[in-house]
Amino acid sequence: MALSPAIGLARVHRRCVPHDAETPSSEMNSTGFATCPKQVAFFFDFFLKFSYNTFGIRFANSELVAAKEKLEIVKSRGEAAPNSRGVPRHRRRRNAFGLIQEYCTHMKTNKTDNITLDFKVKGGKKLHGSIATNFSKNGSVGLLCASLLNKGITTLHGIARIEEVFRVIEILQSIGAKVKWINQNSVQIIPPRNFKLKNINVQSSVKTRSVVMLIGPLIHKLSSFSLPHAQGCNLGRRTIAAHTYALEEFGVKIKTTSQNYEISTSKLKTANIVMYESGDTACENILTAAALIQGITTISFASANYMVQEVCFFLEALGVKVDGIGTSTLIVHGIKGINKDIEYWNSEDPIESMMFISACIVTDSKLTITRCPIDFLSLELEKLKRMNLKFKILKRYYSYNGRTKLADIEIFPSKLKALVDKIHSNPYPGINIDNLPFFVPIAIRAKGQTMIHDWVYENRAIYFTELNRLGANITLADPHLYSA
Repeated sequence: MALSPAIGLARVHRRCVPHDAETPSSEMNSTGFATCPKQVAFFFDFFLKFSYNTFGIRFANSELVAAKEKLEIVKSRGEAAPNSRGVPRHRRRRNAFGLIQEYCTHMKTNKTDNITLDFKVKGGKKLHGSIATNFSKNGSVGLLCASLLNKGITTLHGIARIEEVFRVIEILQSIGAKVKWINQNSVQIIPPRNFKLKNINVQSSVKTRSVVMLIGPLIHKLSSFSLPHAQGCNLGRRTIAAHTYALEEFGVKIKTTSQNYEISTSKLKTANIVMYESGDTACENILTAAALIQGITTISFASANYMVQEVCFFLEALGVKVDGIGTSTLIVHGIKGINKDIEYWNSEDPIESMMFISACIVTDSKLTITRCPIDFLSLELEKLKRMNLKFKILKRYYSYNGRTKLADIEIFPSKLKALVDKIHSNPYPGINIDNLPFFVPIAIRAKGQTMIHDWVYENRAIYFTELNRLGANITLADPHLYSA
């Protein structure tokens, strides 16, 4: 029974203590941060969970070196953290990065075992120089799944080297596709003559919700097959209703069992689809399903988010015409088949750009962030502008795919003020759902009270309050949870 809609409201207050109060170096290990063993984990979960391509990044010309080097990941079982009791509150640093000073914490990496990772982080540094936005994770997984439509050789450039991408590649390899890395960010995919879904890597499949995006391409290869239940991150209740309702309009039957989705098809047909919800992965699934159904399929209330546009651009490169890209109505001109050798570039990740912007603001730094997908950051920047953030758009240009607009953004130290209106996410062109958490540490820096409304995930706002352990003042104003 649903007790109430999935809504999360958080009020974020700025502490009366100046955020930039200096702490003598002799007291750098006494910040009020070490009393809870989960604090670093929650900070990283909060700050990094929503930008999946963080490890391995490098800040050029900066004291903050590659995260791989800066984060000492060790497999020790709990180095004791210094105790901060007795240190006056006003002597404890408020800078969120400065708070993380050589503390270890335990982070479980797999629910099925007891493996833990300890993060030892040395912070307190201002950022400077420039950093380039990496390629999009969500675009990467969407393109990998869509590549199965092509009987020819697909070479994808700009593929993010992160765990979810590795899992998707393992899944594709297990069902017969030949997938190999040909350089740092390029992948070659050669599909099999016959897909072998009985050999699917179940362990990899259950670790990512991206597995559900295989339905769209595979209905053109197999009359029936099964896929393990999609799981992924634990932000709240997430069904695949938007996928199933739309796919049923094509003539696809999906039966849910305790372990799998059982998919079968008879004769596929074009359809006029109204999306049950404007979901990104659901829309990508419908696009790939419609691509090889000859005729015109109309998708209303479609997502126009960056990863959906990426799949649309890729389909057009394959010869499938898509009208209305970037709008909520997509018209797909399906074709009989695709058999061509193709190279395609994935574009950059606006979520990572926003993470860098937030990190720069939190550390009161001056930083240039290059290769930012500006169309997917414009509203975020407008909100920050109204919060008194000083920034400059240096130049505009296109991504390697020739379609996505990029810009270089220079961020300056600023004295922020809270917005009168609440900050909340919406489907594009609203504030990106994955960018909303980055406004929480930003709001901590702003003078006044900020209301942040996370209506999409009923569990995520709970994590915001963990920043109170770092010295923030966050109230979960309106927790709404589902109860079975």
